[in-house]
Amino acid sequence: MNINNDVEAVITSFNQKSMIYEAVQSLCRQTILPKRVTIVDDGSTDEESVSILNEIEADGELPVQVRVIRQTNRGVSAARNAGICETEVPFVLVLDGDDNLEPSFIEEVGKILSENPSMVAASSWMHTFGVLASVVRPTGGDITAFLSHNCCPATHIFRRSAWQKCGGYDESMRGGFEDWDFFLNMLETTQGAKIGIVKQALINYRTTPVSSNIKSMEKRLELMRYIMEKHIRIYQEHMIETMLEMETISMSRLYGWESEMIYAKLTGKPLTDVSKAFMKSPSYGDGGMASAVRIASVEKR
Repeated sequence: MNINNDVEAVITSFNQKSMIYEAVQSLCRQTILPKRVTIVDDGSTDEESVSILNEIEADGELPVQVRVIRQTNRGVSAARNAGICETEVPFVLVLDGDDNLEPSFIEEVGKILSENPSMVAASSWMHTFGVLASVVRPTGGDITAFLSHNCCPATHIFRRSAWQKCGGYDESMRGGFEDWDFFLNMLETTQGAKIGIVKQALINYRTTPVSSNIKSMEKRLELMRYIMEKHIRIYQEHMIETMLEMETISMSRLYGWESEMIYAKLTGKPLTDVSKAFMKSPSYGDGGMASAVRIASVEKR
């Protein structure tokens, strides 16, 4: 794999002002540059955002060729597909316009992708900034790992052939989870496929209370139903593994909540109204009552 000639980047943008410039600059600072960068503006209406896109397009001193495609607002899936259609290389990097990359992202992620033919896509851990400062560690994996939850960031590098084979992003999904569905599409249509993760935080992911990722949580059950019905065959084949993994996630969160309530009880701190309601009427059949008994059994210091 000659990464310089084999990777193009597609950035999606909608009213993102100077953030889109930061995304472009992060690609221009890569230790291995992409062959070309395509920005797909999904119908921006903000004058500053439009002006910055015009400036980027006219900048002849950038170390990478950058072009801007403009379309009416059709959602991020349609924007990504439009940009990917314009690429001419085996590997494509997709990046949201409000995020940016560490300089070694293409080098490190491209390396594991090129060295593992079974991988249809690869990404890395994420450093979140904005309202939340943390390191998020997605795991990647095969299709069974992705049935219970999404295991790969939206920013990743994938094989263009896998995108073609699975039909690309689902443009009807404008409420969120389009990345999760896309990963399932690729993993389902390529036998033995998996998605790799570099265990370094090479993506800088912007967090805000009104981001599309946060808003999509309000429709989580509706979106999950759509995904499950769309991929019903694979869910039926792996029903037991999927349910057990979901239960594992649920138990982990319950134990975390239990630990917080035990700590509050030991230190004499008041419980929240939600915790008080849980102790007054614990859930049954999901480990809730057992958790409440353990909490109630703890003696104050």
